[in-house]
Amino acid sequence: MDLTLTPELAAFRDEVRAFLEAHKDHHKDGAPNDPKAWQRTLIEAGYAARTIPKEYGGYGAEPDILKGRIIAEEFIAAGAPRGMAGQGISMLVPTLLEVGSEDQKRQWIGPTLRGEVIWCQGYSEPGAGSDLANLQTKAVEDGEDFLISGQKIWTSTAAQADMIFCLVRTEPDAAKHEGISYILFPMNTPGIDVRPLKTMTGHAEFNEVFFTDVRVPQKNVVGGRGRGWFVANTTLKHERGMLGDPNATEARLKALIELMKSETVDGHRIIDNPIFRDRLMQLQARVFSMKFNGLRTLTDDTAGLARLVVKLQGCELNHQVAALAIDALGELGILYHDGPHLRAKGGWQRNYMFDLGLIIGGGTAQIQKNIISERGLGMPREPKTVGA
Repeated sequence: MDLTLTPELAAFRDEVRAFLEAHKDHHKDGAPNDPKAWQRTLIEAGYAARTIPKEYGGYGAEPDILKGRIIAEEFIAAGAPRGMAGQGISMLVPTLLEVGSEDQKRQWIGPTLRGEVIWCQGYSEPGAGSDLANLQTKAVEDGEDFLISGQKIWTSTAAQADMIFCLVRTEPDAAKHEGISYILFPMNTPGIDVRPLKTMTGHAEFNEVFFTDVRVPQKNVVGGRGRGWFVANTTLKHERGMLGDPNATEARLKALIELMKSETVDGHRIIDNPIFRDRLMQLQARVFSMKFNGLRTLTDDTAGLARLVVKLQGCELNHQVAALAIDALGELGILYHDGPHLRAKGGWQRNYMFDLGLIIGGGTAQIQKNIISERGLGMPREPKTVGA
């Protein structure tokens, strides 16, 4: 594609810069003062939900890759938050746009985009993690409803969520990939029990969720009964893109550079230390590579392999950026919780530990490599051991 900055695009960049200058008091340290108000402002200006149709609550602009890139670059340069993301906005909304009914799109996309409805994802189970199709949570027909019973685990934001998009087995006699349905229901429905799971970050990042005869209307199924595996993979495609977002990684790299410029040892800036500077340059090269791979996936509909590496590359790179920040901080890098010497409110320490979990969550690095080799490169599956 032609990456030349035309007069129209130059004028658009000036518009974005003017917006950011006019709204610089609406955020501090990369976080909005009022997240929902900031989200509404971004949607109205076309800097969030840019290409989502207006009738569903978006801005309604035509797709323009270069304008999207300009928005990302200017927000990163200004240290301004890009607006809300997460399981509802980044994963469910594009899924509904692709396979949802018209009623589902009109009911859920707008409130989700505005941050009025928080979602969680009911996928993994104790016996169905990497082999997700082995899930056992079941839905039994009862008139026009389902009665759902079973268990989910590693459910992010379940304790805060208003709604869940959940995989359940509705066709018990069908093959395991063909008997699943993708269904939406409120988290305050009777019969749902949420139990927090504390991780090494010190916080309950995930939850166990138990369902006991949870009554859900059958009309809440997305994409058709028994087609949940297809719908789930649509969501997973967007989840991988969210976890490997090059814009988020580029913003984190910028913060790392600023940290290395401000932190000193014996009066010398960390960034002037040749060993740390060499590590930084290696990461910077990889971030640029990730950025251009992201552009490739946007401009080439046949770039299937390029899309498959996004999650693997992004999560590992985010963890390595945080690791360099921890090392650059020296003895301050082992601090946690509160203290007068804590940098970035402990954000680097949290990122370092949480991103290690994301290398596992959303499809482990090992599973991602198998997907890349088999689906992307066409390599044969590893032979199964006889009798296994």
